[in-house]
Amino acid sequence: MKPTIITLFAALLLASCGEQPKKEKTETQEITVETKEETAAPQLRHVVLFKFNETSSAEEIAQVEAAFDALPSKISEIKAYEKGLNNSPENLNKELTHCFLLTFESEKDRDTYLTHPDHVAFTELAGPHIADVLVVDYWAK
Repeated sequence: MKPTIITLFAALLLASCGEQPKKEKTETQEITVETKEETAAPQLRHVVLFKFNETSSAEEIAQVEAAFDALPSKISEIKAYEKGLNNSPENLNKELTHCFLLTFESEKDRDTYLTHPDHVAFTELAGPHIADVLVVDYWAK
């Protein structure tokens, strides 16, 4: 009799561990979604794309890149800076390979950068190595 009681107890225990029937909730839940208004000031982006001369060596191109990299520490109007190499599989870059992105707070800051002695010196250093350049400025939204 004891083995039968133990077997019956084990069967009841296993049956009670099964999935419970789902109960429908009749309550409604109120969801509040908060949105934050954009408070960031608009930013002026200055995009510069270079195609280097085929005759420029890797070392000369690296010198131009290093000179561009140094501009943010010399020109306080540059608020952000990044760079990269073209990585698009579309082959629509028109042989422009190097991209530099600068951020300014105003057109006045951008204009100060353009005429800044360190920027002028950079253009004189880079000029002999540049086969083509494209510059686009826009206000980020």
